[in-house]
Amino acid sequence: MANQTPYQQPYQQPYQQPYGAYAYPQQPVIPEEYRPITMWGYFGYSLLFAIPLIGFIMICVFSFGGTRNINVRNFARSFFCGLLIALVLIVLIGVLMAATGGFAAIADFLSNLPYSY
Repeated sequence: MANQTPYQQPYQQPYQQPYGAYAYPQQPVIPEEYRPITMWGYFGYSLLFAIPLIGFIMICVFSFGGTRNINVRNFARSFFCGLLIALVLIVLIGVLMAATGGFAAIADFLSNLPYSY
């Protein structure tokens, strides 16, 4: 028993990455229907929806299921709701102006402006 040597682990080199190889964390794989829209995507969809007749048609198509991406569908629905709110406010202001004689006052003001050209 006196001649036993203590147990020694064999020496191992520490792991070193090869030069130029970086360990990037793995990105989670997001299914296509949940993939987020980029900033340029929102900008592009806003430009598309701003085209007078074609934009309204595209809003309706994307809002009612013309795309697999849920984020595009929700953005189109929010844009559609914003358009409906703006339309209701414009109609409400027009009705109030018609009821109070606002159009006549504006027409009178415009007819009394001096011509300066």
